[in-house]
Amino acid sequence: MRRFLAPPAFLAGLLLVLSTAPAADPVPAKAGAKAGEKGKRTEVPYRLTDTKHVMVRVKLNGKGPFNLILDTGAPAVFITKAVAKKAGVPVTEKGLSDFEKFEIEGGLVVPGAKGRVEDLFQLDGMNGMGLAGVELHGVVGYNVLAKYRVEYDFTADRLGFEEIPGFEPPGFVRISGGKGGQGQLEMMGPLMKMMASMMGIKPNFAVAPRGFVGVEYDDKDGVVITKVLTDSPAAKAGVKAGDKLLEVRSTEIETAKGLTRALAKAGVGTRLRVLVKRGSDDVELTIDLGRGL
Repeated sequence: MRRFLAPPAFLAGLLLVLSTAPAADPVPAKAGAKAGEKGKRTEVPYRLTDTKHVMVRVKLNGKGPFNLILDTGAPAVFITKAVAKKAGVPVTEKGLSDFEKFEIEGGLVVPGAKGRVEDLFQLDGMNGMGLAGVELHGVVGYNVLAKYRVEYDFTADRLGFEEIPGFEPPGFVRISGGKGGQGQLEMMGPLMKMMASMMGIKPNFAVAPRGFVGVEYDDKDGVVITKVLTDSPAAKAGVKAGDKLLEVRSTEIETAKGLTRALAKAGVGTRLRVLVKRGSDDVELTIDLGRGL
């Protein structure tokens, strides 16, 4: 399988809202950190939206998950005001708000994450016309992405996030709250919503290319469930943390790749026969897949 490193997809037009203030110099690595030193690696599930943006699901302060796209063109994390209210994120007049906990699906917890609470007109317009095929709640920008070596493989269903030990990204670039052209750009979101209404376009966010199981796992010694998401199809079927997957759809499962292949064509509503090892017993379960990545 071919793997490569590449920058995430840019959110078109986002740079238009950035000020021209120069970024701060990168903070040097902490004492003791060695060049090329390996950090902890986490496999993060993702999906490509209809607009081909890379989307991940994020929990903020334990609330969510919310749909955020990866965008190196954004200097920081941005979330909508509605999401900030749901997650209890404070709104500040200037600068960044602190997240008590910022967790990307797959088990990646980003320490000390900060973000801007702002309704970006680009997302507002895209959501108004349903262009992405899923409702978008914000972006994951440079101040988080720079902490990791991000590996993309669009033939797989997960991204590799490897922590860079001792590295702190440079300071946040100031966002211009100016008038004139900036204000005119911000009118694009409401304008696109109005056009969608006049044209009879209704967003359809029910698209689900793959069924959602709702588990996290490791494959150091077979495929062992490490976490079952609350109210997920797996939880409703009785899957428990510590279960070792033996079979999915009558296919023997020994590795994560084998599990990916077994689930590759399983869509929403698919009924999966799953056999797990629980203690000394073999337990057969049936999972009805729901909407997901």
